[in-house]
Amino acid sequence: MAKINTMMDMGRRSMMNSQTALQTVGHNIANKTTEGFSRQRVEIVTAPSVSEGRLQMGNGARAAQVTRVNNPYLDKQLQIESGTLGYHTSQSDSLAKVENIFNEQTNKGLNQYMIDFYNAFRELSNNPESSTTRSIVVEASQALAKDFQRVDTQLSHVQKDIDLQVKQTVQEINTMTTEVAKLNEKIAGIEIQGIPANDERDRRDLLIKKLQEKIDIHTADGDNGMVSLSTAGNALLVSGLDSMALSSQVDPRTQRTEVYFENGHSVPFNITDRIRGGNLGGILEVRDKIVPDMQDKVNALAQTFANEVNAAHVRGFDRSGKMGTVFFVIGSGEGGAAANIELNQEIASDVTKIAAASRPGAPGDNGVANVISSLQFKENIDGSTMDDYYNAQVGRIGILAARSNRSRETQEHVVQQVNTLRESVSGVSLDEEATRMIEYQKAFEASARLIRTADEMFETVLNLKRM
Repeated sequence: MAKINTMMDMGRRSMMNSQTALQTVGHNIANKTTEGFSRQRVEIVTAPSVSEGRLQMGNGARAAQVTRVNNPYLDKQLQIESGTLGYHTSQSDSLAKVENIFNEQTNKGLNQYMIDFYNAFRELSNNPESSTTRSIVVEASQALAKDFQRVDTQLSHVQKDIDLQVKQTVQEINTMTTEVAKLNEKIAGIEIQGIPANDERDRRDLLIKKLQEKIDIHTADGDNGMVSLSTAGNALLVSGLDSMALSSQVDPRTQRTEVYFENGHSVPFNITDRIRGGNLGGILEVRDKIVPDMQDKVNALAQTFANEVNAAHVRGFDRSGKMGTVFFVIGSGEGGAAANIELNQEIASDVTKIAAASRPGAPGDNGVANVISSLQFKENIDGSTMDDYYNAQVGRIGILAARSNRSRETQEHVVQQVNTLRESVSGVSLDEEATRMIEYQKAFEASARLIRTADEMFETVLNLKRM
């Protein structure tokens, strides 16, 4: 009788094992498309055997635990490569906006407006007394000044757009670090009982990967399955069950949105310059290095252009025989020369004040007009003509944008390869799960048959007693 009971008990445990395995298969299938999910499997081990005289009898099997199938190295590599991709992606997108400001192929750009300005003075040199030609010079000059202002304004808009991205990204980072700290608590509470926290670990790994895409993160494993996250050197975002926040504040000196670390115990300190990776690292480099450099170059071009034209114009004489005045005025508003350059209002309101002649009382003299038009070919800025200088800066932005795009495409392939490797280890295969489903179903049916057989044996024994 005892052995029959043992058979029934083994059949019952075997059915429970099959049920657990089938439930796990169902869980895998349901999460086939869940991002970051690692397939799970039931570890079925032999139950402790029992001694019966000189025999060591098997006692069936038991489900030891449900584990996830993953490769920690691949998960870590995917997090790192995702951070690099985030950096190149955000930088590429921001550089595309900068490049579009100087797009001379689809829009009339600064270079063409400068050429129109020189051509207007060439026309003036052919007919110095014509009011119509002088009006064309005024229109070309005003258009050029406005385009200098356009370039400066659009570069500033790129920076402001990045400021908004910084603020939004910081909020997203805080949301994710808070969830990581909560998952640390859940994982510690589960695993202290000796049970793997599979789904919680998958979710935490996914959050860390997404954090790496936003900002460069250093991960350190702690006790009871918890992790610590830090960024920008020593800014500890997650420590055990606690999470510390980042904040975005406008620097009154630069008017730029900066990233600050708040640990709750001291004054927040600026970590913007220490951020090197992820989306934040990419856009901050564009905002704080590339765009200011371009603004400086455009300001230098506007200042040199105004100085050269003014130096020639003040030596000439207008149609009334009076000495020429400054042609371009650099205002004292916010920003540099490009933001504040404009045509002298006296000339804009009276075209006769354009000084085309090189001497007074010479109505057909075009000396100064020729000098100004020839500035197009004068090497007066960094050993280059103003046209060549501007084209070199546009070409440099184009090279940076193209290089960033190539890096982005290359990194996308790297991430795809690493993710493919991870999926080959941790991903769910519907064919494999279907095979396992049939296997466990058959095992369940066989276990039920074992119980039925034991029950029939028990009935036979009872019938023997009745006889």
